[in-house]
Amino acid sequence: MWLNNILETIGNTPLIRLNKITKDLPAIVLAKVDYFNPGNSIKDRMALKMVEVAEKEGKLKPGGTIIEGTSGNTGMGLALAACVKGYKCIFVTTDKQSKEKADILKAVGAEVIVCPTNVLPEDPMSYYSVAKRLGKEIPNSMYMNQYDNLANRQAHYESTGPEIWEQTEGKITHLVCTAGTGGTITGTAMYLKEKNPSIKIWAIDVFGSLLTKYYNTGEIDMNEVHPYISEGFGEDFVPQNYDMRVIDHFEQVTDKEGAVMARRIAKEEGLFCGYSAGSCLQGLMQLKSTLTKDDVVVCIFHDHGSRYVGKIYNDQWMMERGFLDVKSFKDIVNGRSAKNLVAVSPDKTVAQAVELMKKYDIEQIPVMENGEPIGAVSESGLFQKVFSNPEIRNATVASVLEPAYPLVDFDTPVERLGSLINKENGAVLSKDEKGEYHIVTKYDVIQSLAK
Repeated sequence: MWLNNILETIGNTPLIRLNKITKDLPAIVLAKVDYFNPGNSIKDRMALKMVEVAEKEGKLKPGGTIIEGTSGNTGMGLALAACVKGYKCIFVTTDKQSKEKADILKAVGAEVIVCPTNVLPEDPMSYYSVAKRLGKEIPNSMYMNQYDNLANRQAHYESTGPEIWEQTEGKITHLVCTAGTGGTITGTAMYLKEKNPSIKIWAIDVFGSLLTKYYNTGEIDMNEVHPYISEGFGEDFVPQNYDMRVIDHFEQVTDKEGAVMARRIAKEEGLFCGYSAGSCLQGLMQLKSTLTKDDVVVCIFHDHGSRYVGKIYNDQWMMERGFLDVKSFKDIVNGRSAKNLVAVSPDKTVAQAVELMKKYDIEQIPVMENGEPIGAVSESGLFQKVFSNPEIRNATVASVLEPAYPLVDFDTPVERLGSLINKENGAVLSKDEKGEYHIVTKYDVIQSLAK
């Protein structure tokens, strides 16, 4: 049987057991993978609900314009609803959000306005302020305000909570969820707590957000607020969707830990998730000592990794922020006992070069003249020449010279070295900070990756 439109595919997302990253935990850990929603995020649920409530209350009229401040995912959900129901969309976001998110919103017909991240919420240039202003200025429009619109948490009370309860057959003991607008964690928690008040609700926050301190002290401390890179959660104010009474604990994670864990989820569990999923699971791992063999933990994996391919799934982006501990040429050199370069001059004989290979148990030797590489000799290359002409042992190295090895930066990642070493190039060279040459061979690369 067919569906009438794309909105009917929202919800009923799978609950998938995690097996590798959580293998040492005593509990069963399940991921509620909401990137299976049509807009690839859990925000589809509340976006549709906000539109439906606004229509019912007469605040959103035919041909109207939907306005929202969004990190991207809520905008996508609203845009899908707008496509089906015939509304226009204007979304205001921050320059912290990935370019992919803005491009996707434009692809589904929305207008996107980008505002600076590092300003206070009340600043006229903040995306909160701009969205509110547009909602007042544009005729026949509605500012959805996902932060204070209680239809947000109602959506999760009506859908996410019941789905998790049914999928776990009521066995859930812990819900772990990143804390942003408050809608997902509060609405889901409200339903689950009604079913079983003993279920623990753990909110995962980011350093730079004031939510954790507010939860612990009831104080809104702006000194807690500072720029952070994590996307989709954490706040510099307390949205009205929160009911802190249904939350049992707040745990903060760093930008790096969340990003690294997201990449682990993709590589080890086969789930290509966004930043918040990594942070959610990282938060759970920080609290793992409190779990038992009888626990069933559900982690909310909010959105899809395709929105972060230019960020957390980009090695260069990760390295620039110190998030990726990439092994390099330098690491290989520093990690082996023999650091002095074994080289030969072009006037030496082939026999002398072979003796060096035997003495140091190596297959590749750079040929150096006046302190600079001019070529190379290899065990395989010399073997072929000696086999065809035994007398060549007395010839000079210059007469059997092979091409010089490629030169790379001392900080070149191991993965890049692997692509440079092939049948034609048996090794690569680099200069250290003192200007001294070092060599890395295929064997060195294999050894470093095996560690």
